[in-house]
Amino acid sequence: MLDHLTVVTHPLVQHKLSLMRKKETSTSSFRRLLREISLLLAYEVTCNLPMTTMQIETPMEPMEAPVLEGKKLALISILRAGNGLMDGILELIPAARVGFVGLYRDPETLQPVQYYCKVPDALDSRMTIAVDPMLATGNSSVAAIDLLKAQGAKNIRFLCLLAAPEGVARMKEAHPDVPIITAALDSHLDTHGYIVPGLGDAGDRMFGTK
Repeated sequence: MLDHLTVVTHPLVQHKLSLMRKKETSTSSFRRLLREISLLLAYEVTCNLPMTTMQIETPMEPMEAPVLEGKKLALISILRAGNGLMDGILELIPAARVGFVGLYRDPETLQPVQYYCKVPDALDSRMTIAVDPMLATGNSSVAAIDLLKAQGAKNIRFLCLLAAPEGVARMKEAHPDVPIITAALDSHLDTHGYIVPGLGDAGDRMFGTK
C-alpha cells in the first residue's frame, strides 16, 4: 500500500472485478458489474468528506445530527468509459455536480488528445472526484487533472477500476497531491499501452463496440 494509492480489497469489490475480467462476460453483465462496483468504490473515495451538525427532530426528541458540510462535490467523468463509473456513484450521491472531460489516446503516440471539457462552477470549494476505469499510461489522467486544476479544482481524488504501476508513477510525478483509489494494481502495460492482466478495453466492453 502506497501513501498516494489506496487499493480497495473488500471481498465484494474483488469478486465483482474478477467477474468483469473474464473475457466471456457479456456487455450487459459487464455494465451491471461496473455500476455495482462503483457504488462500493464510492464509499472509499468519500470516507473523509467534511462533516458538520444540524438541529433536527426525531420522533423521540431534538438532536444535533451529523450532515455533510460545504458545497456539493463535483464528479468528473473522463469520457467515454468514465460514464460507467459515474452512473453508479450518482446512485449513492445523486446531488453531486457532474462534469465531463473528453480525451482520447492517440494510438501511435499514446498521448491524450482533448476534444471536450465542461465542468461545474466553484471547483475551488468542492471536493472533485475524477473517474476513469483504467489508469494505464497515466497520460490521459494527468491531462484531465491538469484541466481540472486549470478550472480551479484544489481538492481532487482520482477513482479507477484498474491501475498499472506505470500510470500510478506518472500520476504521482505530475500530481502528487491527488490520491488514487482503485480496485486493483495490476502487473504492467503491454506494448500497446493496455493493462495486463487487465480486462481489455473498458469502453468497448461497456458499450459493446470494437
